[in-house]
Amino acid sequence: MFLFFLPQSADMSAASNLRSEDQFLCSICLDVFTDPVSTPCGHNFCKTCISQHWDMNQSCQCPMCKETFSTRPQLRVNTFISEMVAQFRREAQQKASSSSSEQQAAKPGEVPCDVCTGTRLKALKSCLVCQTSYCQTHLEPHLTVKRLKRHQLIDAVENLEGRMCTKHDKLLELFCKTDQTCVCMLCSVLDHKNHEFVPLREEYEGKKAELEKTEAEIQQMIQKRRLKIQEITESSVERRLKELMKEIEDKQETTEKQAEGLIKDLEQEISELMERSSEVEQLSRSEDHLHLLQSFSSLKAAPPTKDWTEVRFHPPSYEGTVGRAVDQLQETIRKLMKKKLLEAELQRVQQYEVDVTLDPDTANSWLILSDDGKQVYCGDVRKNLPDNPERFSRYAMVLGEQSFSSGRFYFEVQVKGKTEWTLGVATESINRKGKVTLCPRNGFWTVWLRNGNEYKARAESPVDLCLHPGPEKVGVFVDFEEGLVSFYDVGAAALIYSFTGCSFTHKLHPYFSPSLNDGGKNSAPLIICPVNQTESINN
Repeated sequence: MFLFFLPQSADMSAASNLRSEDQFLCSICLDVFTDPVSTPCGHNFCKTCISQHWDMNQSCQCPMCKETFSTRPQLRVNTFISEMVAQFRREAQQKASSSSSEQQAAKPGEVPCDVCTGTRLKALKSCLVCQTSYCQTHLEPHLTVKRLKRHQLIDAVENLEGRMCTKHDKLLELFCKTDQTCVCMLCSVLDHKNHEFVPLREEYEGKKAELEKTEAEIQQMIQKRRLKIQEITESSVERRLKELMKEIEDKQETTEKQAEGLIKDLEQEISELMERSSEVEQLSRSEDHLHLLQSFSSLKAAPPTKDWTEVRFHPPSYEGTVGRAVDQLQETIRKLMKKKLLEAELQRVQQYEVDVTLDPDTANSWLILSDDGKQVYCGDVRKNLPDNPERFSRYAMVLGEQSFSSGRFYFEVQVKGKTEWTLGVATESINRKGKVTLCPRNGFWTVWLRNGNEYKARAESPVDLCLHPGPEKVGVFVDFEEGLVSFYDVGAAALIYSFTGCSFTHKLHPYFSPSLNDGGKNSAPLIICPVNQTESINN
């Protein structure tokens, strides 16, 4: 029975360890023996477990084989099995210690193992029967022991108590459609008798379908609002066209009045010239010498007519007017459309806001973080901090605690009052010791400010950015599957720069660098802000 403790091959040893673990479990408490005792029928139990079992029953019966003893057996600790259990516990503890060094301690936001003592490791699974979360080491019995394999395991979650009925201490497995609440099996026959029930999964599928329908309706509402933007834009174009037509009509009216004045003057002079022509004609026919000579002097002295040879009439150049108006109209439409589209785009990405906090384990020792993990600036004194693998050792850098390996996420950072800063995202595998070069090849997708007004996107070849005035609040958006990292000037609702076609092979963390204090010139902190869509659009 105990030959597996003799020296043997690694494979045989592993197999024997699995057998020994099962054999060292008490069938009453399902835990490793404590003060193991043996009954006359040959079965082993914890001394306390079998004693309490017999105390609660009228007969002394073996829980395993059901053999009944006429008199209560005298139980003594089985020293051989006790030594075996002690050896098993030591080996399990050594194995747990070795495994713990390879596993990571639970970080803020991650579910810790409920069994670990000292440093609590990250839990992988939670047992709904035991109401306990387990790390890789402490989960092993649930994967290998026959009795524990029947327990229901789920991905590690917090608040396991919330999955149990507070009244009956049973697992919440049903959904009462009558009262719209989750209940246990006992609730269904006691407190909710004659109600309508469905399994949680069935109700989950129904609610999930409702959420998908709601999402579709929301997208439809978004589309209607975009159409309204188009309608407003077209209305603006129509208004500008009416203004243009009015301008043309006013010019035409002015021109017509000028033409009418010139024509009136010309007709007046024609009338005068015709009258004078008649006088000249009559005088030329006179045969009275004296009369002709006397009248000729007065006729010659008549006022001369206006010289119309230099007079030019210039009709309005509608081509130039229309051209300028059309150019102005196109520019107005372009600016309006661009502004509306950018506002709509910013509102769209802001829907993917995540709660980001700074990770103190990654912060360079010159940096000072606020207690809530939302602000960071560079101090004047270097702090004495442990040089753990996650910490940036050379530059004033810090990562966000949260990591992302799929989907979309967005966060905003206030940069107001700073002369230098760097923002963006970085992969979990980046170099944190020694010299660090910011570029996508090294796992960084960032935008920075230097010397108060020099902005660059840190691509493989840095790209100069013309930002006047510079942003006071910067939004960072990532679409993991699309390989997109975009930066926005939140106040102006304007796109600053986008990295496209990115290939993310590791988890991404938000990245922050407030840069050096610079004698107080750059002492303002970087502040992680909650999204305020109304403020960003109104500005």
